[in-house]
Amino acid sequence: MGKGFFHVPAAVNEPVKSYAPGTPEREQVLKQYKSYFEGNVDVPLYIGSEEIKTNNTRTMSPPHDHKHVVGTYHLAEKSHVEKAISTSLEARNEWAALTWEQRAAIFLKAAELIAGPYRAKINAATMIAQSKTIHQAEIDAACELIDFLRFNVEFMSQIYEEQPDSAEGIWNRVEYRPLEGFVYAITPFNFTAIAGNLPASAAMMGNVVVWKPSDSQIFSAKVIVDVFKEAGLPDGVINVVYGDPVMITDTVLASPDFSGIHFTGSTFVFKELWKKIGNNIHNYKTYPRIVGETGGKDFIVAHPSANAKQVATGITRGAFEFQGQKCSAASRVYLPKSIANEVIEYVKEDITSFNKPGSPEDMSNFITAVIHEGSFDKLSSYIDQAKADNDAEIVAGGNYDKSKGYFIEPTVILTTDPQYKTMTTELFGPVVTLYVYEDDKWSETLKMVDGTSEYALTGAVFSTDRYAIDEATKALENCAGNFYINDKPTGAVVGQQPFGGARASGTNDKAGSAQNLLRWVSPRLIKETFVSPTDYRYPFLG
Repeated sequence: MGKGFFHVPAAVNEPVKSYAPGTPEREQVLKQYKSYFEGNVDVPLYIGSEEIKTNNTRTMSPPHDHKHVVGTYHLAEKSHVEKAISTSLEARNEWAALTWEQRAAIFLKAAELIAGPYRAKINAATMIAQSKTIHQAEIDAACELIDFLRFNVEFMSQIYEEQPDSAEGIWNRVEYRPLEGFVYAITPFNFTAIAGNLPASAAMMGNVVVWKPSDSQIFSAKVIVDVFKEAGLPDGVINVVYGDPVMITDTVLASPDFSGIHFTGSTFVFKELWKKIGNNIHNYKTYPRIVGETGGKDFIVAHPSANAKQVATGITRGAFEFQGQKCSAASRVYLPKSIANEVIEYVKEDITSFNKPGSPEDMSNFITAVIHEGSFDKLSSYIDQAKADNDAEIVAGGNYDKSKGYFIEPTVILTTDPQYKTMTTELFGPVVTLYVYEDDKWSETLKMVDGTSEYALTGAVFSTDRYAIDEATKALENCAGNFYINDKPTGAVVGQQPFGGARASGTNDKAGSAQNLLRWVSPRLIKETFVSPTDYRYPFLG
């Protein structure tokens, strides 16, 4: 029972550590990296209190050293998925009834564990599993996940505090109940923070979860599980399975107790999931919540007044950090003719200054490997096509090598066709395509930017002309859920830039905000009348 109105600790963004030479954090993460790299972890399924090993296993290898094995994970059979569902439902009653401040304390403790004793572990695991540089691992696996946990607790308390007005003689109040059933979380490889947040945000609001991480992220997902266990998350609240995604999904969606999906991944997969949910709609006890963040074909558009060096830096950071494997990565760029050559030369200088792509253990590397061979083959095919096409040319990069790791050199394609394949297709790699427009075609170019892509995730405008900025902000209203002025289109910070897009980019439920958490509750209005009427007659009856 409640014993007070509780105020949670004020959420603040976790400071990003530098990992500069000689710092203790650099030494700690390199030591942990070496320990993980030389180890051989065996990752089970986590269902209730059990750690299940099926002996049907797959190996895990770093993308930057794909012949080296760092561990194995166990694949679920259908019976394991069914057990995960039933176990979550068994846990639901106690978890949903737990007072909210007790749930909050678990996730606040998880945040402190990541900020302290698990920081080197989760960063080193992300460097190995996803081939992130230490800076990319730090801002993702440590800081962003800490921020999600802290700010979501604050958002949760704000949601519970939001109550309706009451008239004389009555008391209106709203309960924010967890969904009836269980939530299915499907998480991607590219952000450890997303992998932690998708199941945690639903669980924080009192829901139970079946979680399927990406096969390419299981190594770092295990650290998340370890953190939640040490933080005191009860058994059965978040159950973790790996394996055949079609089998797992079909089993989950066949359950009448399925109540929602929290998804980050490809647009095609999300649409297929939506279709399956629709086909099963008559089987469910409630209308499932469908929340998804999917693809992007994110843009930078520069006005003739833009500072060329700033545009170039926006391209270099926006397109090539984490090898362009961000849903928000800059992938298509529109440059005015008057500054195009200058911008291109600056970008080429940046790329020339990069080391050859290599291991994140070498902290002088800005670029490492793409996630797996399928990604490598796809990207190299687009590069080869650009080399062969008459309406495109490679102006920087264009090399690749998968003999040791899946290394794609940062590549800049210049095209004369604004509808060229790499201007319209999501590539998810360190490849950016530039199109040069005539300076007096600014307004027409904005219409082109808006109409070129099915996606609407992120975009950026560079300009020193406030009228041009205003025009772009209005013209591009619907083609970017996160819109940046004089900055790269990546790097949303929890609590500052709630993240999500529309069109083919998802449901725009803004991770890192109260809007997302509201999707995981079903409000109940309670009206209590203190003195009930005893006569049905209203005054108008006389």
